[in-house]
Amino acid sequence: MRIVILGLSVTSSWGNGHATNYRALMRALDERGHEVLFLERDVPWYAAQRDLPDPPWGRTVLYSSLEELRERHAAAVREADLVVVGSYVPDGVEVGEWVTAGARGVPAFYDIDTPVTLAKLKRGDHEYLAPHLIPRYRLYLSFTGGPTLRRLEEELGSPCAQAFHCLVDPDVHFPEPLPARWDLGYLGTYSEDRQPALERLLLEPARRDPGLRCVVAGPQYPEHIEWPANVERIEHLPPARHRRFYAEQRFTVNVTRADMARAGWSPSVRLFEAGACAVPVISDHWEGLDAFFDPGREIIVAQAPEDVLRALAEADGPAIGAAARERVLREHTAEQRARQLEALVDRMVVGA
Repeated sequence: MRIVILGLSVTSSWGNGHATNYRALMRALDERGHEVLFLERDVPWYAAQRDLPDPPWGRTVLYSSLEELRERHAAAVREADLVVVGSYVPDGVEVGEWVTAGARGVPAFYDIDTPVTLAKLKRGDHEYLAPHLIPRYRLYLSFTGGPTLRRLEEELGSPCAQAFHCLVDPDVHFPEPLPARWDLGYLGTYSEDRQPALERLLLEPARRDPGLRCVVAGPQYPEHIEWPANVERIEHLPPARHRRFYAEQRFTVNVTRADMARAGWSPSVRLFEAGACAVPVISDHWEGLDAFFDPGREIIVAQAPEDVLRALAEADGPAIGAAARERVLREHTAEQRARQLEALVDRMVVGA
């Protein structure tokens, strides 16, 4: 297939989890013989933090404005078999109107932020998607599964809403035998609505047990946060260092944004990355979590600091990590998502 993807960023992972997802998917599609063009808006905050300026899979092109996008890439969009517009794309509504009007193939919306998107729509915030566009996208690829898919179709008019969860590249994320530097760690950009869970599952356990070695990696944390003395801070960790970061933890923490926890069925890419690295995850609870990992065997679910401290003392981390890796490789690799995408597009072409 000829595939055009208009996404937030594939060249920079700074402050966003989209890049690693797009990179793995592009690689899988490229290796399966598809012709992939990724179009990315050239914006200053990513230009200053590009850790992969020229991705080696498919072709990546930067554009500086809507006018340039329309002038230079109209033919590619028109002739593609599949055109994917991602969430948080700058001027996403205008881009979506242009794509759905001009694409001869299947226009799809790829929502890596589905619960956030729906919350924005509810309050009239049409930053990158507007209600009138949803029926015009023939395919809605949703980060979130479960009841949200029915809402997208029955309430918002999507012709076809499909769960298309985040993914992992097993050639990038795999177990690496290294000595543990930290007992407990967390990787993620600061989010105000995630911070209370991070407090419960990492910062408070660190305060209660000063002997723990802990780490939090990620940008944009406010200066007013009081970090315990035994919590190391890493401002930004590029994807090339994620595997080593996971390998140097005994356990890693996953916390979920409030909108995603309320919606359920919204696994973070960090869950799959850590799982592929066979690092045991301690996660907050949300509806649908057990559809992705078996609690107690493949993941540890914790609600309070004492749950975390108990897990650190009693859980068989290596066994849980190994079971999680087996599950991730069976169900959540980039190649599996690429095959899923192929099947969806084939079904739409046949049914057209």
